[in-house]
Amino acid sequence: MESSDDEKDHVNEKSTGNESTPTSANGTKFVDEVLNGSNERFLENFRMEKHVFYKLCDKLKAKGLLRHTSRIKVEEQLAIFLFIIGHNLRTRAVQELFRYSGETISRHFNNVLNAIIAVSLDFFQPPGSEIPPEIRDDPRFYPYFMDCVGAVNGTHFPVIVGVDEQGPFRNKNGVLSQSVLAACSFNMKFHYVLAGWEGSAPDIKVLNSALTRKNNLKVPEGRKYFLVDFKYANIPGFIAPYIGAPYRIIENENGFQPQDAKELFNHRHSMLRSITDRAFGSLKERFPILMSTPSYPLPTQVKLVVAACALHNYIRDETPDDIIFKPFEHENCVLQLEEPVVQPIDFEKPVMMMMHADNQMMDVDVPFDAQQIEQSLQLRDAIATEIWNDYIHDFPVTEV
Repeated sequence: MESSDDEKDHVNEKSTGNESTPTSANGTKFVDEVLNGSNERFLENFRMEKHVFYKLCDKLKAKGLLRHTSRIKVEEQLAIFLFIIGHNLRTRAVQELFRYSGETISRHFNNVLNAIIAVSLDFFQPPGSEIPPEIRDDPRFYPYFMDCVGAVNGTHFPVIVGVDEQGPFRNKNGVLSQSVLAACSFNMKFHYVLAGWEGSAPDIKVLNSALTRKNNLKVPEGRKYFLVDFKYANIPGFIAPYIGAPYRIIENENGFQPQDAKELFNHRHSMLRSITDRAFGSLKERFPILMSTPSYPLPTQVKLVVAACALHNYIRDETPDDIIFKPFEHENCVLQLEEPVVQPIDFEKPVMMMMHADNQMMDVDVPFDAQQIEQSLQLRDAIATEIWNDYIHDFPVTEV
């Protein structure tokens, strides 16, 4: 017969000699000290503001996903979890602060992680049919990108796996990682996250998995689309930049003088697509455990990414002016964040997509026919032409 959480907490603290209530140096319980302290200190420790924290506690309790034990209330359970992922601390370090056994810390960490995963779908919303205000209210993007619903990109988070599993997880930089794909809205939220792919997997293969799996990435009906970078291809529902034309964000746009429609399209595309770098940047800033190599089983490492993205969305909904978000609000912040976008030395093929990975060219099947792909190329050309025609009307290009 298994022990209840109450019994386990009591037995473990007694067996480790930690029978006293966890306290700080002055005898005050650490969690209570932070809960009763300033909002700034609370945010620093638990990575969200107080009222957001309490609302999340209420949600998890109401759904029966977390409950008080005789020793640890739900608020402290959630605090332990947030403190670990928000400060990249291992269980042993947290033991010293909260004064619970390693087993108790680990058990409540996993309980909270599973609870957040259970409600995560509440925090991920697919894109709607309306025009995003970030496009509608900006003449650089409207009406040209009025059918764009967000941007898709991939990133890598370090992982720890067994020696026998390391081969597929070693990415092109020789680092063990999991490949994560995310679709982002222009208000810096995640529409969709797919985590857990091996670091060596081609990006287009991960995208194909996201499109064809049961819980798939959905593009709204009609002409709607996401923006993607050179790692992917220009296919239905996804518009990529032009290969061969400059692709960059320019800090001072006043001096920007595009030479043709492709360069101007790529510039506007890069400003919008930068939302993925900003979303990932704020995510990593809030939850630095993602950039370490957390010593958890692989399934837990994958869940951590999804849970962190869900919490990111929840906080973005509740406190969009949160100070951790503020440095990432403007597209120019990616000038310090992103790595240079490297263009593939290749051309776009109409039916199969070519992917440059590990210095080998590989074909990847995609669920579209040649006519659909050709139509997506025509859509991109139509957008580029419209932007360029308006640009040269307002700023006539003079020949030297």
